[in-house]
Amino acid sequence: MSDGVVLHVRGRVLRTPEDVRDELWVVGGRISYERPAGARDVRTVEGWVLPGLVDAHCHVGLDAHGAVPKEVAEEQARTDRGAGALLLRDAGSPSDTRWVDDRRDLPKIIRAGRHIARTRRYIRNYAHEIEPEDLVAYVRQEARRGDGWVKLVGDWIDREAGDLSACWPREAAEAAIAEAHRLGARVTAHCFAEDSLRDLVESGIDCVEHATGLTEELIPLFASRGVAIVPTLVNIATFPKLAAGGEAKFPRWSAHMRRLHERRYRTVRDAYDAGIPVYAGTDAGGTLPHGLVAAEVGELVKAGIPPVAALSATTWGAREWLGRPGLEEGAAADLVVYGADPRRDVGVLGAPRRVVLNGEVVA
Repeated sequence: MSDGVVLHVRGRVLRTPEDVRDELWVVGGRISYERPAGARDVRTVEGWVLPGLVDAHCHVGLDAHGAVPKEVAEEQARTDRGAGALLLRDAGSPSDTRWVDDRRDLPKIIRAGRHIARTRRYIRNYAHEIEPEDLVAYVRQEARRGDGWVKLVGDWIDREAGDLSACWPREAAEAAIAEAHRLGARVTAHCFAEDSLRDLVESGIDCVEHATGLTEELIPLFASRGVAIVPTLVNIATFPKLAAGGEAKFPRWSAHMRRLHERRYRTVRDAYDAGIPVYAGTDAGGTLPHGLVAAEVGELVKAGIPPVAALSATTWGAREWLGRPGLEEGAAADLVVYGADPRRDVGVLGAPRRVVLNGEVVA
């Protein structure tokens, strides 16, 4: 709020699902649970309050063709903000979006640098396309450019085989992940298929994006290693359209994509039931629009994840996983206010009453 203006938020403040307060105060852009002495110019907002939502897989500065101009990236960030997504894990982008860090009116971004893919094994203009002998060097480079994350493309269509296949030999993956960890970065990977997963998990990877290839055999391995998944179900919903487009040229790939799509909800539910950490991410910014975080949480519930756990996947749990505060005393006032209890109906997330970023009501 402007200097001297105090924001009073009252109703049901969900610090955690169990720790529910009646009110909080925003002073100097930060959260306080004590009324500030001498507060005169007080503005009040009422409702159910959550920490700013997390989209744990999106791409600011990217569209279907590659990097976008700054004004387009800004509009993408604004769209996420309007949906209540105030913390974005940007899971790979060729754009330099560091300028966003200087904008208090735009969501906070945690970057994974640029995708690292095998030569001619990913979407054109998205990634560094390299061979295995160069993987460690590029991981080192992107670990230094990112905000504690590196993004690999773990599998993609192999045109000679006509189907999805793993991109990296086991030895290359092990060396690259070890180098990222040495530099203090975590590693995640785009993986649709089954055959890329074991090598990456046993090599020490921290997270897998999409993870549609999880099987009964692989789920215990993920659970025992604590490897998280970000299912991006709103993106997986596009698989039938993709499969139809590739049917004539790559029938094996098309059939594979349809099978992965058909079992998507069971895959996510089985992962959750086994104790695998699951977080909400939309994959916005490639071919999907931004602002879909509420839809993704709804998809997690549809898959069989309990509503409060699905909420945690975009709020309390996701922020803890990414090392960012929620509604703690003294934290930046990034919060979203709703007209009803989102624990009872996650559909409420689609209609924020107020969005507060760095203490300012921005939507």
